[in-house]
Order: sequence, then structure tokens, then C-alpha cells
Amino acid sequence: MIPEKNTTNTTEKFQLNDIGFRLVLIPFFGIAVPLLTNMIKSNELGHWELKLAYGYTIIIALIIWQGNRYLLFSLRSYFNWFNKPIRKIIALLFAVSFFTIPASSIMLVGWYQVFQGGNVDWQVIRTATLIIMICVLFITHVYETVFLVKESENEMLKNEQLERAKAEAELQALKNQVDPHFMFNSLNTLSYLIDESPLKAKEFNEHLADVYRYILQNNTRDLVMVQEEVLFLQDYFSLQKIRYGDAVVLKIVLPPEIMECIMPPISLQILAENAFKHNEFNIHNPLEITVYFEKEKIFVHNRLTKKTNSKTPSKLGLLNLQERYKLTTSLNIEVVEGKDSFIVSLPVLKID
Repeated sequence: MIPEKNTTNTTEKFQLNDIGFRLVLIPFFGIAVPLLTNMIKSNELGHWELKLAYGYTIIIALIIWQGNRYLLFSLRSYFNWFNKPIRKIIALLFAVSFFTIPASSIMLVGWYQVFQGGNVDWQVIRTATLIIMICVLFITHVYETVFLVKESENEMLKNEQLERAKAEAELQALKNQVDPHFMFNSLNTLSYLIDESPLKAKEFNEHLADVYRYILQNNTRDLVMVQEEVLFLQDYFSLQKIRYGDAVVLKIVLPPEIMECIMPPISLQILAENAFKHNEFNIHNPLEITVYFEKEKIFVHNRLTKKTNSKTPSKLGLLNLQERYKLTTSLNIEVVEGKDSFIVSLPVLKID
């Protein structure tokens, strides 16, 4: 019964370039085996007969090698080392044995017919066949090892590609969460201003279009310049100034060289939004957000005055930022919450 063909583990996955390997070893075995068995006696053959005798044994080595190579490659379509290792071993042993032993014996007898006038030395044939069989098993092991290594590399590459695709899908899902979250809060603010101050609502709406344009433009990007993020933060803060006036203060203290570094987009804005959402502030006790740089990181600090009688914060925005940072840069952000302060540090990457 022929086993079901395994379409997931065939030689079609990769081409094995063993031409150099065969060009060296086939003549080597074709000459070495007769020398080891003393099958060819140089003192009994003339110059050209000696060359033809070794040419014949090299042809034997070629046929044995190519025949077993064909069997090996054919069996790979039906048996898998990972799924059926025992069947693979049994099939290989039977296949190479049933081909190598009869084929070697017949061709060696043919050599004696041509070069020794039919005077067959069966002891030499048995010894030579045994040596050939051992060599075939060794070469088969070498082939299988090469294929196994290549399959392992291929599997590792496939897993890496799957992990990358998964990470990209997760990152895109996290990016998609940013838009609705920002728009929900902005529309709430706009709704409040329409009732309180229609003129401010109009101004807010104009600034909101500029801010949202930045989100749309950078939603597909993994990293942006720090300078772009700072400008976006300032634009976002101008929206909050329209609503809260002097109750909010933004201080940015960053050296010029940091502006050329890169970081995930919409990072600083999320931290500012987080501060607005979870703190109480007014014109007499303003919320001050400070952005500064230390030790290859940007720090965002705000005074902590938690809102009273409010639900436990979900911290979805902060968790979103943490996951995006990890997926994009393989770095982690750090959050330090003190008694009266809240600090988040964001690593930045330098452009080589």
C-alpha cells in the first residue's frame, strides 16, 4: 500500500545544489572501493585496461549514487522526519538495500566478465558490496541531515514570518483604537463648547481638523520624528486651551538634537490626554504637563490630583501605548506614580 503523499514536506521547497559534492565523491568511491578490496590488480592489467577498469568502477559508483539519490528524493514526498520518523527509517533502509545490494553485485560480476574473463571472485564482490552499502548509508545520512537542517531553517523562517504578521496585525488593531478614542473625547469637548461658547466651538472645530489630519497621516506609520510628535502635542494642547484656558499649562524642555530622533506616533498626545482625563484642575490649581529629556528618554510629568467620586480608571490609553511601543521598538515605557506626581518615560531611537 502506497502511503499518502505528504505535500507539506517535499524537495520542491528548496533545491539542493550537490553537484560539486557528487563530482568529487563519485570518482573517489569508484577508485577507493576497488583499492580497499584489491579487486583491480595493476600488475595484471595493461595501461589502458587499468584506466578502463577504474572507469567501469566509477560508472558503478555513479549508478549506485544516482539511483539511491533518486530513491531518497522520491521517498521525501511520502515520509516526514517530524511526523513519521520510524516509517522514514524503515523505508530508507529497505529502499537503499533492495537497490544497492543487487545492483552492486550485478555490475561487479559484469566487471569480472569484462576484465577477468568471467573468473568471478565472490569474496571480493561480497566485501565490495558491503563497503558500498556502508558508504550509501553514510551518504544517505548526510543528505538527510542537510535536508533536516534546511527544513528546520525553513520552519523557523515561517514561524518568524507568522509572528511578524501577528505583531503587525496587533499593532494595526492598537492603532485603530487610537482614532475612536481621540474622536470620542474631542466630540464630547466640542459638544460642551457648542452650549457654552459657540465662538470657541467654531475655533475648536477648525483646530480639530488639523489635529485629526495628523492622526490620519500617521496611522500607517510605525515611527515618526520627535519633532513631529512635539508639534502635534502643541496642536492638541491648543484645543485644550480653547476649553480650559489658563487651567492647563504645557512646558516642553527638549534639546534640539532630540528632535531628530524617532518614536511611535501619537505617544505624547495620549499621555497629555491621560492627564486631562484623570486629574482635577482649575484656573486656581492648574494642570501643568512638563515634557523633558534625560538618559535617552523623554519624560512626561504631571501633577497628580485624582478626580474624586470617579470610576476606577481603565488605563486603556496607557496600555495601548505600552503595547504599541513594545511591538514597534521592542522597548518598554516606564510608569512611575507617586503621591502627587505621575511620570511616564518614553525611550527614543536615534537614526543611524
